[in-house]
Amino acid sequence: MINLEPTTALIIIDVQDGFDDPMWGPRNNRNAEANIARLLAAWRLSGRPIFHVQHLSRYEHLPLHPSHPGSAIKAIVRPEGDEPVITKQVNSAFIGTDLEARLRERGIQSVVITGLTTDHCVSTTARMAANLGFATIVVADATATFDRSGPKGQVYPAQQVHDLALASLNDEFAQVVDTDEVLEELTMAGGAYADLS
Repeated sequence: MINLEPTTALIIIDVQDGFDDPMWGPRNNRNAEANIARLLAAWRLSGRPIFHVQHLSRYEHLPLHPSHPGSAIKAIVRPEGDEPVITKQVNSAFIGTDLEARLRERGIQSVVITGLTTDHCVSTTARMAANLGFATIVVADATATFDRSGPKGQVYPAQQVHDLALASLNDEFAQVVDTDEVLEELTMAGGAYADLS
């Protein structure tokens, strides 16, 4: 059972053009952005709070550095109107930002986290959200990651990395669910939405 309070915030992490660069390697879940867009449309129609997070890398050679077009948020989930954009330079959306203060100011006690990448910025933000006392939901099919290399050069496929990252979060830091579950609960909670899939 998912509990979506009227003030539950949708947090969209680092869905930026630069993650399409081949330098990151193979990726899982190519439907993540489409699922995030479905959730974003639902949140907009239900009037619930939305926070976009944008990673602005400190390293000029990376596509997410602000000097590169890859730092832009993808068009499919681009902010509209007065939707806030939280910019960060590290993995957690809470470090060096005013995200926690904004959530507290609005009386938000629960968050739904989506975005890139599952094992890095999504996971770090979810862990911190839980430690700060927010009821935290991570949407499995609205996140994605890339292949990772271990300390001895072994390669772990993106799907395995994704699955294990979610398993580590589940029941300890967050409730891990799918997009359809969230949208169904939003309907039951009285939040009108249009499923644009």
